[in-house]
Amino acid sequence: MSSKSSIQVKLVLDEEMRNEEIINEIRKIVENACKKETNYFGYGIWTHHITSVVKWAKTLARKSNADEEIVEIAALLHDYASIVNINNYSGHHTCGAELAEEIKKHGYPQDKIEKIKHCIVTHRSSIDLPRKTIEAKIVASADAMSFFDNIHSLLYLAYIRHKMNVDEGAKWVLNKLEKAGKNHTGS
Repeated sequence: MSSKSSIQVKLVLDEEMRNEEIINEIRKIVENACKKETNYFGYGIWTHHITSVVKWAKTLARKSNADEEIVEIAALLHDYASIVNINNYSGHHTCGAELAEEIKKHGYPQDKIEKIKHCIVTHRSSIDLPRKTIEAKIVASADAMSFFDNIHSLLYLAYIRHKMNVDEGAKWVLNKLEKAGKNHTGS
């Protein structure tokens, strides 16, 4: 191997290591936000939703030859805005995309940040925005799949956090699952 090739390999490895450090830092930031008393959703949003979305996103990315790094970061951040401030809940997809700009402080490339932001903005099944990349489709699908994986957390949200009665909660959970199912199947 020529010295130029070994330098290129080292640069690629250095970038991969740096990006892995950024992912680990984002993971810590999101999990710590989930642990805070001010998090309306409780720590369960980490254990029963975010980690599930990350798992599904990475699995789908590998199967689709998509950018696993983009989907992992977007999956970690997709609900972050509503975790740090419940007042962001209705617009957490747009506010979360704005918060993703903070990654550039770590020297993360702007072109990748734009892809992450697109994934976050379009992840919600209740908002009809076109998903222009495979990564955006993956994050939206992973979010939907997480609801089916963790129906118990939807029940917790409906009955404990939102304080709905039985009929309201049942309707809310079914509506959430129907939208998620349409989102995942692409219909």
